[in-house]
Amino acid sequence: MPIPEDVTGDEIDKDVRQELLSLPKTLADDVAKNLVMVAKLLDEEPEKAYGYSRVALRLASRVAAVREAAGFAAYAVGKYSEALAEFRAARRMTGSVELWPVMADCERGLGRPEKAMAMAGEPEVQKLDRAGQVEMRLVAAGARRDMGQADAAVVTLQSPELASSAVHPWTARLRYAYADALLAVGREDEARDWFARALEADQGGTTDASDRLAELDGVEFTDALEEDADEMDEAAESDGAREDGEGARDADREDGEGARDAEGARDDEGPAKG
Repeated sequence: MPIPEDVTGDEIDKDVRQELLSLPKTLADDVAKNLVMVAKLLDEEPEKAYGYSRVALRLASRVAAVREAAGFAAYAVGKYSEALAEFRAARRMTGSVELWPVMADCERGLGRPEKAMAMAGEPEVQKLDRAGQVEMRLVAAGARRDMGQADAAVVTLQSPELASSAVHPWTARLRYAYADALLAVGREDEARDWFARALEADQGGTTDASDRLAELDGVEFTDALEEDADEMDEAAESDGAREDGEGARDADREDGEGARDAEGARDDEGPAKG
């Protein structure tokens, strides 16, 4: 796949660059560029990111960072079995538990929420940092809901991290998930409060908390661009109708003038000779 000229490969994380030192320099540069493209496109164009990840995987499948990137790219396009295999490979190479929550979420994606719940109770969870434990809690709550245990999902999300007023990168998502879980069990007033709290913490716009709040409040938004387009269409139709009307009147006038000219011609010719 083509790599833009402004991508040099130097943009990658220094730890990943360190991993690539085991490769010949030219190969390392090629892999680095593909990994940069994966990172750039993962959120907005995941299918393209997936394509670049497959190139990197073909070039350097024995590099843990490559297997991890391939896992996230597959995860982004819903290829959960493939993603899980890549995450497991990366974990075997590094011995890290960092990928444990996303591995559990792959199990959910494969329709195995019970397996995800089992992973939530494994010793690996205790080795996760705080952010990782929050992610695991989110996955476990999702698995509870997958199994039809909506009330249990609410309880799963109740934690010191949820109660804290401090804002972390995961705070908005945690509050949002809790609000959504509350709504699922009919606790609408509490849900509204937590959607509002999620919005307060959502500095990066990672959730649609504002839309959910508006929906609960019965507020309907109209698209200004669509309204402008509708008005332009109506104006065009009106102009077209006027033009058609004017055209018809012009045609009538021409017909009338033509008829008068014909009558004048007959008068000039006089009576027919027998």
